Amino acid sequence: MSASRDLVDAIFARDEPSWLQVGRSYLGLNEYKGNRHNPKILEWWQLIRMPFTDDETAWCAGYVGGVLEECGIRSTRSAGAKSYYWNRWGQVLSGPCVGAIVVFWRKTPNGKYGHVGIVVGRDRYGNLMVLGGNQGDTVSIKPFSVDRVVSYHYPNGHKPGLIGFDNLPIVDSDGRVSTNEA
Repeated sequence: MSASRDLVDAIFARDEPSWLQVGRSYLGLNEYKGNRHNPKILEWWQLIRMPFTDDETAWCAGYVGGVLEECGIRSTRSAGAKSYYWNRWGQVLSGPCVGAIVVFWRKTPNGKYGHVGIVVGRDRYGNLMVLGGNQGDTVSIKPFSVDRVVSYHYPNGHKPGLIGFDNLPIVDSDGRVSTNEA
């Protein structure tokens, strides 16, 4: 195990929701270039009942939905990142907490394009640290500007932790926010 992976595991060693544990087990999983497709991404499409047979289709909602479904939690079963917002999925939260499903806008604040991931913390630059799929064509933890947040959600039947940006653990980051989620 690498030193950076050891650091990630140490950061997340505290109590965390099952979907965050499962989600971070896929860190580093990426799209395949060319005619082949990553079988895990295809499996997530099947879990959320989407007809896609490739890993080029924007798959952030496939990742979040697939991870939730693996944990026995019904997702929105949509390929739309903003479906968690549009459908008012789960418990709508007033702010972030570890394990919250966070929805971001992409391209324009009121447009149809978005991104979805799982909150893991904050960095010292004031960004949310988000575990997500299709972040640079891989599963990764990246910083995101809070200015892009559309909504926060938590699965029904589960109790969220402390809500609020200042209650999030600090996660190391270079402060460069994500710009490649499609």
